[in-house]
Amino acid sequence: MASTAHQAASTYPVAFLARRAATALAAAVVLGAAAAPAAFADSAPAAAPSASPQKLPAGLYGTKDPQYDGVWRQSLALLAQHTVGVRPAAPAVDWLVGQQCADGSYTAFRADPGKPCDAKTMRDTNQTAAAVQALAALGGHGKSLTKAVDWLKSVQNDDGGWSSMPGSPSDANSTSVVIGALAAAGQKPESVTSKKGGKTPYDGLLTFRLGCDVKEEGRGSFTFQLKGAAPNADATAAAATGALGKGFVVGPADGSADAPVKPLTCKDGAEVGAGKGKQAGAAAKDRARAADGGAAYLVDQLDKNGQHLLSAMPGAEKQPDVGNTADAVVALAAGGHRAAAQRPLAWLEKNAADWARQSGPAGYAQLVLAAHATGKDPRAFGGTDLVAALNATGPKPAAVSAKAEKSAKDEKSDDGKGGGMGVVWVVAVGLAIGAGIGFLLSGRKNRKKNEL
Repeated sequence: MASTAHQAASTYPVAFLARRAATALAAAVVLGAAAAPAAFADSAPAAAPSASPQKLPAGLYGTKDPQYDGVWRQSLALLAQHTVGVRPAAPAVDWLVGQQCADGSYTAFRADPGKPCDAKTMRDTNQTAAAVQALAALGGHGKSLTKAVDWLKSVQNDDGGWSSMPGSPSDANSTSVVIGALAAAGQKPESVTSKKGGKTPYDGLLTFRLGCDVKEEGRGSFTFQLKGAAPNADATAAAATGALGKGFVVGPADGSADAPVKPLTCKDGAEVGAGKGKQAGAAAKDRARAADGGAAYLVDQLDKNGQHLLSAMPGAEKQPDVGNTADAVVALAAGGHRAAAQRPLAWLEKNAADWARQSGPAGYAQLVLAAHATGKDPRAFGGTDLVAALNATGPKPAAVSAKAEKSAKDEKSDDGKGGGMGVVWVVAVGLAIGAGIGFLLSGRKNRKKNEL
């Protein structure tokens, strides 16, 4: 029988598993547990040796083996830094650019970037789309972006969506992260159509939406994949953001407007207000309604669990899923649901510090982006300076904007006098820390042949 990690690797994309595995481990710290869940202890492969700091590539964020999440965690770290006015170190950006294959794709980690990618290289849409979002934000990487976007388009499935591994059935998470990448690169996702059938990414994404034919408590949610369809909070958070054409970075809403959460409503087995026809206006309204329904499902789950979501990892189902809760905050903010986003954000402020320390750069980045989406200063997040902590997981940043530096100093100063304007850029200092979670993912190499 396949191990738990092998089974999971055949069902979820690597990026999803990376965060879920980190959550399972970090939740033990949050809850005061002494060890990882028993299911993992009994059936997961032995932990892969972590690369020592001396052997890690220059510029890489985190201190553990990057085999399964190197590009993912690097991309999130760079993107979060840029979002809050930190200019990443040049070696960190160079490392990410250097990981790209000649055809434009990315895999999770290439130990020897000088060796060309071949047929055995496990190209990954999630890693590629994450890199696109980071490089698009940083600017100056037009050629790399064009190649990456062209590759993503080349592996689009006939239904309009994407899988983590090209050639496998589409899933909501992968489709959502690619939508975010297309938008970040200046593309209109609705104009990117599959070669057969002419389906758009939104067509593909909305196929994962659960409607009036499921039990009431699951209506409006998204499933991860169509086979074995069931409500999935992680897929719903991703899809509620993707349906709005947004990626990892969601800017805080202007003013004090608070959009009400609108759950999916049904009458006589049909969705009330569903668009008719295929005109662009109706399609846009359908996407907005799908995002609203997903947001309503997330709010319901958050309310049931004390403003956090629960882990979907085997053996950890009753543990908080901090990463997915952060994603839910971003999804709610993307839909303009200000008040609904603030409640789980407050839970994160009280409970996410230990998780972030365990999960490393990607975890800190997720919290930074959740704070940014809600207008919360990530430098004063429940007593933690998330930006400083993120910076410390990689090479010393090239610079920090004076505006960001002033904001950080003002937060720490009772009289508000600590943050003079000074020079335009101020060098920040960091130490190398972080954590990796690849050991739960050693079944990744079997994913393509086993994926549902």
